[in-house]
Amino acid sequence: MATTLLEDAARSQAAEAVAAIESQTAAEVVVSVRRASGDYDHTDARLGAAVAFVMLGVLLFIPQEVHLFAFPPVVLLSYVAGVMGGRLLPSLRRALTPRKLQEDSVRTAAKAAFTELGVSHTSRRTGILVFVSLFERRVEVVTDYGVDTSLMGAEWQEALTQLSAALNASTASEPFFQALRRVQAPLARVLPRLEDDVNELPDMPGAVA
Repeated sequence: MATTLLEDAARSQAAEAVAAIESQTAAEVVVSVRRASGDYDHTDARLGAAVAFVMLGVLLFIPQEVHLFAFPPVVLLSYVAGVMGGRLLPSLRRALTPRKLQEDSVRTAAKAAFTELGVSHTSRRTGILVFVSLFERRVEVVTDYGVDTSLMGAEWQEALTQLSAALNASTASEPFFQALRRVQAPLARVLPRLEDDVNELPDMPGAVA
């Protein structure tokens, strides 16, 4: 069975990938994996309301007579069932949550993690956060001021595209870290490793939440 990005073995794989990248570049790379960037409780509530509304319609229009006292508990239980369905079925919750909201949640969480994990504390401001949010199946890369992504051109963009594609294809760790290593070439070209370069940030991933 493939190792997933939330397992301890994936942390070692991440550290190896980061060390390989940093052996050729002055950039400092940090990987952070989160289960989700938002709680999306409102999606569960909307699903519960939809299920309850459908059940109310069934009670009102089925040919069999239903006692009025049965309406409140049946509708309430239908609402609860819908809410639990959203929480227990991530794919359903993801499909019902607006894509724009998911993107905004991941972007906000990534920027917060950039600060929380101290990625901005490098001497040359060359920190790069690779933020992975599993529920939304999105990868957000946040770079510090010393990393000019415009100089890396299409090769950098292609590497980021491969990262997102690997995550969307599977939560297995191997394809993702293979894709991560592809950022090494454009980084090494624009930010080559210097003789006095020191490792300023941990290679192990940031806290998993």
